[in-house]
Amino acid sequence: MSRELFGPLRALILVLAAAWSMAASLCTAVGADPSVSESVASGEAIYQSQCARCHGANGEGVADEYPTPLQGEHSLEELRQIIHDSMPADDPEACTGDDARRVAEFIHQTFYARGEKADAPAARIELVRLTVRQYLNAATDLVASFGGEATISDQRGLEGKYFNARGFNRDRRVLERIDPQVAFHFGEGSPDAAIGPEEFSMQWRGGVIAEETGDYEFCVKTDNAARLWVNGDDKLLIDAWVRSGDATEHRGTIRLLGGRVYPIRLEYFKSKEPTASIELCWRPPHRAEEVIPQRNLTPGWYPPLLVVETSFPPDDSSAGYERGTAVSAEWEQATTHAALEIADKVVENLERLAQCKADDADRPQKLKAFCHRFAERAFRRPLTDEQKRFFVDSRFESQQELDVAVKTVVLLTLTSPRFLYLGIGGSEPDGYEVATRLSFGLWDSLPDDALLRAAAEGKLRTADEVSAQAERMLSTGRAKAKLRAFLHQWLKVRPADEITKDRELYPGFDETVASDLRTSLDLLLDSIVWSDPSDFRQLLLADYGFFNERLAKFYQLSAPQGDGFHRVALDRARQAGIMTHPYLMADHAYYKSTSPIHRGVFIVRSVLGRPLRPPPVAVAPLDEGFDPNMTTRERVAFQTRPAACQTCHDLINPFGFSLEHFDAVGRIRTEEKSQPIDASGAYTTGSGELMRFNGGRELAEILALSGEVHASFVAQLFHYTVKQPIHAYGPSAWQDLTAAFAANDYSVRRLLVEIMRTSALATSQRL
Repeated sequence: MSRELFGPLRALILVLAAAWSMAASLCTAVGADPSVSESVASGEAIYQSQCARCHGANGEGVADEYPTPLQGEHSLEELRQIIHDSMPADDPEACTGDDARRVAEFIHQTFYARGEKADAPAARIELVRLTVRQYLNAATDLVASFGGEATISDQRGLEGKYFNARGFNRDRRVLERIDPQVAFHFGEGSPDAAIGPEEFSMQWRGGVIAEETGDYEFCVKTDNAARLWVNGDDKLLIDAWVRSGDATEHRGTIRLLGGRVYPIRLEYFKSKEPTASIELCWRPPHRAEEVIPQRNLTPGWYPPLLVVETSFPPDDSSAGYERGTAVSAEWEQATTHAALEIADKVVENLERLAQCKADDADRPQKLKAFCHRFAERAFRRPLTDEQKRFFVDSRFESQQELDVAVKTVVLLTLTSPRFLYLGIGGSEPDGYEVATRLSFGLWDSLPDDALLRAAAEGKLRTADEVSAQAERMLSTGRAKAKLRAFLHQWLKVRPADEITKDRELYPGFDETVASDLRTSLDLLLDSIVWSDPSDFRQLLLADYGFFNERLAKFYQLSAPQGDGFHRVALDRARQAGIMTHPYLMADHAYYKSTSPIHRGVFIVRSVLGRPLRPPPVAVAPLDEGFDPNMTTRERVAFQTRPAACQTCHDLINPFGFSLEHFDAVGRIRTEEKSQPIDASGAYTTGSGELMRFNGGRELAEILALSGEVHASFVAQLFHYTVKQPIHAYGPSAWQDLTAAFAANDYSVRRLLVEIMRTSALATSQRL
C-alpha cells in the first residue's frame, strides 16, 4: 500500500483563499458587464507596458523583482485600489483611475481565474484515517462502553465525609456534605465542633472534569497526611500517607482527555501535627497552578476511563484543520503500539469489562460474546457472519488460553481498516454510516448506544431524524470540548504559559494573570455559545466579561462579589466581546508593546477568512532604528509603506490600528507617547463597499453584520467538524449553510445541527 493514499489538499486551501473573490467579484463585477472584454483587452496592454517587467508577461513572477505568481487573493475592488495607490512600484501615479480598473480586471479575469481552474481539482468526500484526536477519543469510548455509564450530576463540588478518628470507620463519621473545593486551613482547630482537634480524618469522592486534552499536574498541599487517586482506585497518583521529611507539597501528573469526567478520591488525616490544612490543586495544560475550581468537580460515582498513552505523530493541518490524509510509517507504528497497549489494559480489566469471573463455568461463551460486541463497537456496525468468524470465532478455536484469544481479537480489531478508517463502504450511506458521521462530527469518536439503536431501527434516514440526534449530542461534554477546541483554533489562541510581558513595563502581569485571562475567555465563549440564542454576533459584540478579584484589580474594574469568576459589565464604548478581550489583546502583542500587525492578521485570517501570503522580505523589529517619539501606529505605517508590503498591509494595518486603545496586556489607554490614540481605519468589503470605523467597538459592529464574516465562520466550523472540504457536499452547500445560519439568527448551535444535516446524509463521491 502506498504511504500517500490520498490526493492533494490544495482544493481545500483554495476554499478559503479564493471563494470570495470568485463569488463577489467575477460574478458581479466582471461576468455581468458586457464592456468587460473590451476593458480587459485595454488592461492587458497597460499590464504588458507597466507591470510585466516585475510580474512576468503571464503573471508568473520575476525572480529579482516579484517572484510570486499572481493568484487570487483580493476582490476586484481591492485589487483596483492597490494598483491605484501603489503600482507600479517605481511610479505609483502612473496607473490610476480607469487605467487601474482596467489592469485589475485583466489580472483578475486572466491570472486569478486561471490559477483557480488549474490548481483546484473537483472536491470529493475522501476516504480518511482517524486523526490523532479521533483515535484517542474512539479508544477511550470503545472501552468505556463496557464499563458502566454514570449520570453526571448537575451539582458541583465533591462529596466530603468527616471522621472523628484517624480512620474511616462509619461509626466515627460525624459530618457529610458537598464541599465546593478542597481548600481548608483549620489551624489548631478542627472542621466541626463535634470533631476533636487532636486527631481526625476526611475523605472526598466524586469526579474531576477535564475541559481540555493534555497533561494535568495534581498537587496536594498539606502539613499532614494525604493520598490522592485519579481515574480509578488503582491509580494512586499521590501518596503522602506516611510523612517523609518536611515536604508540604506533593505532586503527580496524569494525561486526561477533554470533555470527560474522571473518578477522584482524596483521603486525609491529622494526628500529631500542631496545625491542620489541606488544598487540592492542579495545573491544567498550559495554565498556572490553582485550587481545582468548583466548576471542575462533581459528586457521584464515575467509572475509570482508558486514556491511551502511546505517542502519535501530528496530523497534517495545512488545510487549516486536522486531516487524516496520509499514512506514514510512524503513524502505522503508533497504531500498532496503541493497539498493544489497549489490548493489555482490556485483558487486565477483563473481569469488569466482560462481567465474567475467572471461575465462571460459562466463561468461554461470555468472553466470546464480549469480543463480538467489542468488534461491533469498533467497526460501528453489526458484524457479518464472515466477520464474526474471521475476527472472533477462529481466534478462540485456535487458542486454548482465553486471555490470549481475547488479546488477539482486540489487536486484530484495532489494526483493521474498519476501525482505523472513516468512509469504508458504498456511496449511499446507511444508518450506521450516518451514525458514524454524526458521532465523529460532533464528538470525534464512536457512536453511542442511542445512535446505534437509531441506526438499527432505521431512524436515521431523514434530515429531521439527524437533527434530533445532533441536538441530543450537543448537550454532552464531548461536544462542548470539541467546540471549545475549534473556537481556540478560530481565535488563534496560544497557551497561557507562552504569554509573557516585560515586568517593569507591566508590573503584576504574570503567569497567574495570563491563566486567569484564559479562563475568562473560555467562560465568555461558553456563556454565549451555550446560551439559548447562541448568537454568533455576540461573540464579537458582548459588552460584558468574566473576571475574578485578581483580574478586576489588574484591569481596574469593579471587584466582583464572592470567590471565583463573575460576570462584569464593560465599557461599551470601546470594548466588544472577543475582539477586545484582554487575553487576545495580550496574546496578539509583543513582549513590550502592542502589535497592530499581529492583531490585524488575526482579524483578516480568522474573522474575515481571507488568506495572506508570508512577507516577501525580512523586516526589522519595530523597536529598532525608529524615532523613540513615534507612536506604534506611526512606526508600523512607516515600516510597511513599501509597495511590496502594501498589497497585504493595506488590509492588515487598519484593523490592527483600530485596537490601539488596548495596550500589550489588554488594558484601555487613551494616549501613547503623549499623543492621543488614533484608532481610525477603513477596509473594502468583498463586494467593493468601503467601510470606515474608529476603534474596536465600531469595527466589531461592522464585522458582526458582515456576510463575509458569517460565511467564513460557516466554512471554518464545517471543516473543523467534518474534516472534509465543504464544496465536496455540492456546489451550493456553503451558500445554503450560510443562508441557514442567517435564517436561524446566527445560532452557533443551530449551525452545528445544519452542518450535521448536510454532511451525515450526503452521498459519498470520492476521487
